[in-house]
Amino acid sequence: MAKLVAMDGNGAVSHVAHATNEVIAIYPITPSSTMGEICDAKSAKGETNIWGNVPSVNELQSEGGASGAVHGSLTAGALTTTFTASQGLLLMIPNMYKIAGELTPTVFHVSARAIATSALSIFGDHSDVMAVRQTGWAMLCSDNPQEAMDMALISQAATLRARVPFLHFFDGFRTSHELNMVEPLTKEQMHEMIDDDLIAQHKSRGLNPEHPTVRGTAANPDVYFQAREAVNKFYNAVPGIVKEEMAKFEKMTGRKYDLFQYVGDEDAERLVVIMGSGADVAQNAVEAMKGQKVGVLKIKLFRPFSIADFVRVIPSTVKKIAVMDRTKEPGSLGEPLFQDVCAAFLTAEAKAKFPTTPLIIGGRYGIGSKDFTPSHVKAVFDNLAANAPIKNFTVGINDDLTHTSLPETKLESKAANDIFAALFYGLGSDGTVGANKNTMKIISANGFFAQGYFVYDSKKSGSMTTSHIRFGKNYIRAPYLIQSADFIGVHTVSYTHLRAHETTLHL
Repeated sequence: MAKLVAMDGNGAVSHVAHATNEVIAIYPITPSSTMGEICDAKSAKGETNIWGNVPSVNELQSEGGASGAVHGSLTAGALTTTFTASQGLLLMIPNMYKIAGELTPTVFHVSARAIATSALSIFGDHSDVMAVRQTGWAMLCSDNPQEAMDMALISQAATLRARVPFLHFFDGFRTSHELNMVEPLTKEQMHEMIDDDLIAQHKSRGLNPEHPTVRGTAANPDVYFQAREAVNKFYNAVPGIVKEEMAKFEKMTGRKYDLFQYVGDEDAERLVVIMGSGADVAQNAVEAMKGQKVGVLKIKLFRPFSIADFVRVIPSTVKKIAVMDRTKEPGSLGEPLFQDVCAAFLTAEAKAKFPTTPLIIGGRYGIGSKDFTPSHVKAVFDNLAANAPIKNFTVGINDDLTHTSLPETKLESKAANDIFAALFYGLGSDGTVGANKNTMKIISANGFFAQGYFVYDSKKSGSMTTSHIRFGKNYIRAPYLIQSADFIGVHTVSYTHLRAHETTLHL
C-alpha cells in the first residue's frame, strides 16, 4: 500500500500545480492564499517542477493583475497558473474571456467561496464559480483533498489536449482546509500524465518575433459571430478528452473517476444530484439508507455539461430528483445546476431512457459554509417521498420568513460507529489547532486514518476555535462537523462558564 499523508485540499493542489507549471502569478485571498504561499515556499527552497526547472512565483497587486500576468505569460508560451476565490475570481473575468476565446490551455484552481452580498463572508459556497460559468472555461469539481490532487493533474493534462482552459474548483474551507489522508502523486506519475508534445505545441503558439502572428484583434459584424461558433468543435471534444485522461489516470493509480459518478441502489427511485464536498455527505447518507431505493449522482465535469454521460449513469428506475445547489440566484427560475438538470431531461437522449420525465425539484444548502450533514440529506429524500414535495427548498437553516426549510430527521452514519471523534475548544493563537494537526500526523503515521477540520470565525486570532478530529481504521469520508464526540477538550477555562444559548459550546 502506498504511503498516505495527512494533507489538506490546498496542499494537495499545490503539490501538483507547482510541479506542472513554469510561472505562477498569485494574489492572496481567503481561503486560497495557502496555495500561493506553498508554491512560493517551494520555489524559494529551489524545488523544481517535473522538467527540472524552478517555477517563477510572482505576487501581483490584485487578482486582476494576477490574471493579466497569467494571460500574458500564456501568450508567450509558458505553462502558467493561479489560485483565487470569491471577489478575486470576479476580478479575473475579463482575462478569463480572453484566455478562453484565444483557446489557451491553463488551469485556475479555485477554493470556492461566497461572494459578498448582504454581508462579506470568507466562507465557502459556489456563488463565485457559478458567476464565471459563462466565460467559456471547462469546470471540474473535487469533493475531498485526494480528489483535489487528482483533479488538479487530470485538468492539467486535459487542458493541454483540449486547448480549452479549465477551472478546477473545490469547496472553500471544507475541502481547502480539511486535513485528510492523501496518497501523493509522484513527479514520475505527473510526468506520465503530461504529454511533452502538447507542451511543445503550446509553446509553438506563443508570441515570437521570429514567427510573428496577430493577437488581440477587433472583429466587425461580418465575422465575429462566425468566430464564436468556430470554437464549438473544441468544446464538443472536452468530455471525451476528460474521460480519456481519467481512464489513463486510473490505469496509473487505480483511482477511478468519471464525469458523473453514481452511488446507491441500482433500482433507485429517488435521486440527489450534487457536487463538491456535499456529494461525499450525500454518499454517506445513501449508504446509511441502504435498501430504501435512493442514490446520489456526484458531478465532476460541470462544464461542458455532457448530457449523454449524465443520462447514462442515472438508473432508469428513478422517478423523483432533487438537485442541490450551493448558491442562490435571487429572481431566477432556479439555481444553475437545477436549470441544467431540467434542460438535460428535455433532450432526446433523456426522453429515450425516461419516456416519463422524473419529477425534478431544486434546493439550496451549505451557503456561507453552513454545515451540511447526512441528516439534511435524509430530509431531502423524505421530501422527495412526499406526495407533493416542497420545491425551491432549503436545508440547514430555519426559514421562518418564506418557509422553505425542510424538517430534519437525525440520520446516524454507519461509519460513525468505527470512528473516534474528538472536539477541542481553544482560543485563537493559543496553539490548540497546531497541536491537533501534529497529533493527527503522529497518529496517521502509525497505521490509522485521520481527518481534521478547524472552525474559526472571521476574527481569527483571539476568538474561539473548534477542532473537529476523527480517527479510524478506514478512510473517513465525513465533510461535516462532529455531532457527537467521544472526547471533548476545553483549553480556555472561561468557556466552561458560558451558558449554552450564548455559545456553540455544549458541555
